Amino acid sequence: MGSYPGAEPADALAYFGRKFDEIVGQVQLLEQRVAAGGVSLQDAGTLIDQLRTAVTDAHAVGDLAALLTRLDALTDAVAQRRARREAERVKARERATALKERIVAEAELLSTSQQWKQTGDRLRALLDEWKAAPRLDRKGDDALWKRFSAARTTFDKHRRAHFAQLDEQRGEAAVGKEKIVKEAEGLAGSKEWGETAKRFRDLMAQWKASGRARRDVEDDLWARFRAAQDTFFEARNAVLSARDADLSENLDKKRALLAQAEGVLPVTDHRSARSVLRSIHEKWEAVGHVPRGDRDAIEGRLRKVDEAVRAAEDSAWAKTNPEARARAEATVAQLQSSIAGLDRDAAAARVAGNEKKAAQATEAADARRSWLAEAEKTLAEFS
Repeated sequence: MGSYPGAEPADALAYFGRKFDEIVGQVQLLEQRVAAGGVSLQDAGTLIDQLRTAVTDAHAVGDLAALLTRLDALTDAVAQRRARREAERVKARERATALKERIVAEAELLSTSQQWKQTGDRLRALLDEWKAAPRLDRKGDDALWKRFSAARTTFDKHRRAHFAQLDEQRGEAAVGKEKIVKEAEGLAGSKEWGETAKRFRDLMAQWKASGRARRDVEDDLWARFRAAQDTFFEARNAVLSARDADLSENLDKKRALLAQAEGVLPVTDHRSARSVLRSIHEKWEAVGHVPRGDRDAIEGRLRKVDEAVRAAEDSAWAKTNPEARARAEATVAQLQSSIAGLDRDAAAARVAGNEKKAAQATEAADARRSWLAEAEKTLAEFS
């Protein structure tokens, strides 16, 4: 072991025993640190090697072989932890690879999407997921990143092209709507109420078909267009309202004439009714216009009276039509002659004993008698 000059044997032995105890304490401390995870696996391996050298070269009294056995066990424990750690790293790397491959696959799927806002938000979320994901080995990480970046670039390129085209279309729409607005502003003071109102409707149809300009430009142009419309239609409505007020007296006169016209209903004498209506029509035209809101209703009522009188005239003409009467008389005469002939045929057949032929002739004559009854009714209407 060594020497301890000037000391008693027991004291010297105790000295070398204390040196052994110091090594035991170091081994025990390292065991505790490894068990608690308070030392890295790399440092643990270095410390174990240092302690093994210390035990092998120790000048101490104690069971050094047992310490080497404990260090061997500690080496095995560290190796097992290292194996578990490596297995966990492999699994973590596999999970990270799967995560990043999913991110890349979704990004590539979205690269051709035209849902610009929704897809842009989703790609930003995928970028955040990528940043939060563990790194892979440099080669694998770089390859996946290039695919992810290419997908985002493709989408951004399509989006920029879309909005560039949209800006161009909005610019064209703004130019077209500016022309519409200028024409509307030129028509705002027009007094040609009918033609100008029709033109404003045409301009509104053109506006709707022109597409949308940029929002601020669109709002400004629309405000100008509406202002021009409002100016014209307010002026027109004011004039027409004043005109309607002046026409209220005409409405009262036509209502009185309408009451006279409706007095001929129901029509019993079409000639008298036509005479009354002819006089009413002359007065009606002389009265002139009525307010627009009442015109259709009052004209419609007079038209119904006209239709009723015309129907009575048509019915009377049908009853006095010489040609129709002659046709009715000819039909009656023809049926009477046919019935008389069939009656003679039936009588002759009975005399000859041919009951079948007699029955057929009688049946035919009876059918014509029913026709004759209807024909005689028609002829009676001409009486």
